Amino acid sequence: AQKSAATLARLGPPRRLAYGPTEIEGLDLYMTTRPSAPLHLFIHGGAWRFGRSADAAYIAETFVDAGAHFIALDFQNVIDAGGNLMTMADQVRGAVAWVYTNAATFGGDRNRLYLSGASSGAHLASVVLTTDWRDFGLPRDLVRGGLCCSGLYDLAPVSLSARSTYVKFTTEVVTALSSQRHLDRLTAPVIVAYGTLETPEFQRQNREFAAAVQAAGKPVTVLIGEGYNHFEMHETQGNPYGLLGRAALGQMKLGPGA
Repeated sequence: AQKSAATLARLGPPRRLAYGPTEIEGLDLYMTTRPSAPLHLFIHGGAWRFGRSADAAYIAETFVDAGAHFIALDFQNVIDAGGNLMTMADQVRGAVAWVYTNAATFGGDRNRLYLSGASSGAHLASVVLTTDWRDFGLPRDLVRGGLCCSGLYDLAPVSLSARSTYVKFTTEVVTALSSQRHLDRLTAPVIVAYGTLETPEFQRQNREFAAAVQAAGKPVTVLIGEGYNHFEMHETQGNPYGLLGRAALGQMKLGPGA
């Protein structure tokens, strides 16, 4: 919260734009001064239950200073969605499609659209990365790169956890939203990151997802944060020299403060 407040003091408040019909379907746009700038879209975590776009303000400066627009998404939490993860996935996909379609209206280059997510946000990011955008009438390679930090990519074991008390893990949901089962749709390079102090299941999910991407012949980079826990990992994205900040900028072919 302190880092976000400091970021807002330097950058000013973001533009709030609606990507969908309901109040929660909005995004925070932090604009850079570079014309026709690349776009980085961030999907927050919070066990699918918590979090808002405003929580990601501290990450914005890493991208804005490097010459990219930074976009933080809001979307319905799973409790308000009646336990249905498909609602969340559909909203996030709708947001990505809206940004791609409307990028030129705020000086963005839709052909340089990248995204990242942390924890449950990394799960949603992986769903976006394994979406066949032709079903939406959009280019298959709409997203040019993604960073998934400490995510969940196979929902079958998650359905056996305490999260089943508030998420309706139907067979349809588990099949549709387990991105590791849909790597044939992956068109973008992906960075998979996790910390050595995360719980064994988070480490396993990320390790095996990265291995599956590699086995599918798709480009993947693995980042292991030595001595980082689940929460410390994604904080490094708020620093252009941090583990994730440097990697995300590198994927976009940007340098710190470029």
